[in-house]
Amino acid sequence: MPPTDSGPTTAPDDTFGDRPAPHPGAAPPAAPTPAAGPLLDDLAGWPPADTPAGTFALVPVDLDRDLDRIVAWMNDPAVAAFWELAGPPETTATHLRPQLDGDGRSVPCLGVLDGVPMSYWEIYRADLDRIARYYRARPHDTGIHLLIGGTGDRGRGLGTTLLRATADLVLDHRPRCGRVLAEPDLCNTGSVAAFLSAGFRYAEEIELPEKRAALMIRDRAHRHLL
Repeated sequence: MPPTDSGPTTAPDDTFGDRPAPHPGAAPPAAPTPAAGPLLDDLAGWPPADTPAGTFALVPVDLDRDLDRIVAWMNDPAVAAFWELAGPPETTATHLRPQLDGDGRSVPCLGVLDGVPMSYWEIYRADLDRIARYYRARPHDTGIHLLIGGTGDRGRGLGTTLLRATADLVLDHRPRCGRVLAEPDLCNTGSVAAFLSAGFRYAEEIELPEKRAALMIRDRAHRHLL
């Protein structure tokens, strides 16, 4: 398993194609339904972030506007190998609808860099997700899933830059959140290495029904040290 203080020797892979654990829309929730309120602190209103790669924004998915683009990305073999959503548009739509129609505990987004949609993200309340059964969850833990869509945007460190920027967006705009986390497949060593390069630490190996995952955590307390 990866050590806690260094990453795999494999170079970071900016595809980040990695099948996420199902969200509560497709499985019973891991915690009681919370009181009404914005579970992700009005993510749609978060301002863009300035990064070394350009101005980056998370834009919540609109199914009518964005489905064709996301379907094309999901049918890229490099992405499909991990996300397992290759197929007709309805396959991807079936994955998106429970999040779009849910209570806001998971928000699918396009990552827009200098005005161009180039990545897909899911920002979710890990403490309210099924994954909370498999690690020691804390209130307001926030999870990230992502993929870099275009092949031209992969393999040059862009994913690491945007991972760091997105974790900072979460911590800046979710004051109750102390940790941002992800659970890439242990076999996806490039993805694990990229999380490490973005300031996440390897916390533990967790056994999910669909994969053995590396629990990667970026702590608020350490964000300016890593």
